Amino acid sequence: MNEEANNKKDNFIESLFEEYKPIKDNLIQMLNEVQEHYGYIPKDAQKALSEFLDIPMAEIYGVVTFYSRFTLKPKGKYNISVCLGTACYVKGSQKIMDRLKDRLQIEPGETTQDGLFSIEKTRCVGACGLAPVFTVNGEVYGKATVKKLDEVLDGILNKENS
Repeated sequence: MNEEANNKKDNFIESLFEEYKPIKDNLIQMLNEVQEHYGYIPKDAQKALSEFLDIPMAEIYGVVTFYSRFTLKPKGKYNISVCLGTACYVKGSQKIMDRLKDRLQIEPGETTQDGLFSIEKTRCVGACGLAPVFTVNGEVYGKATVKKLDEVLDGILNKENS
C-alpha cells in the first residue's frame, strides 16, 4: 500500500477514535463505519481497533466472521447477489447463479481480478413475490432470467468500457 493510502487510512481510523470512547460496547458500531468506509474490514483496521478497544484480535475476527454484513475481502465495484432462498430457488435462481459463475469465472465470495465484479449468495432479500431475484449493489432485479442477467451484465460492461 502506498504512503498516501496509509495516511488516508490513518486519518479515517484516527477520526473514528476521536468519535468513539475506547469501550468494548462500541466495537460493532465502529466495525460498521470501517465496513462503510473501505467496503470491507482490513486487517490493519482490525489491529487498530484491537489496540484502541483493548480487545484481542481473535475476538474482533470472531465478530467480523459471525455477522454476514461484514467481509474480510474487498468486494467488486458491482456486487451481485443471487437469492437462493426457497421461493427463488424453486423458480430457477440456481440457473442464474450458475450463469453468473460461468460468465465471470469466479465463485460466490470472490471478486474478479479487475475488481469489477463480486458474487454473493443470499437466502432472502424480502422480494419473494418477484422470485427469482438477484441484486446489483442493492438494486433488485425481479422475475429474473439468465437472459435478464446477461442484459444487466452487458449493460454494466458497456458502461465501463465507454
